[in-house]
Amino acid sequence: MLGDYFRLALIVVLGALLIVATITDLRSRIISNRLNLTVALLAPLWWLACGLEPWPGMAVQLLAGLLVFAVFAILFAIGMMGGGDVKLLGALALWFPWQATISLIVLMALLGGGVTLATIVHHRWARKPGRPEIPYGVAISIAALWLLGERYLNQFA
Repeated sequence: MLGDYFRLALIVVLGALLIVATITDLRSRIISNRLNLTVALLAPLWWLACGLEPWPGMAVQLLAGLLVFAVFAILFAIGMMGGGDVKLLGALALWFPWQATISLIVLMALLGGGVTLATIVHHRWARKPGRPEIPYGVAISIAALWLLGERYLNQFA
């Protein structure tokens, strides 16, 4: 019973951090390292609260986080994503099973297309010079919040 409350508290904290990431990314196009580090450091508490075994459970989560980070770091290196976005994705991959992480990435990509279109339209409408910076953290956060709701808060799942 206490474990259920602890898991719920961790979900609420993660949800709050994702909302903060969305707001700061919209305002300044920055997702802070401190926020990303907090998301990453809370993941082992989540693993313990869920009864994940060190081997292979926790090891798989670490591997998934590193793989997601590495793949998206390549996109960062070629200028397609921001550094905060990459770190947030890597940190979130520590929270979800690898199958759900794939769902997170697919949903993020779909939502990211909408965020990109909205940003471009707003940029052109406001007649701003140069290329717009896409707040991709918004798509990442919404996708993660969606997964949290579906996986952990939906009693019919």
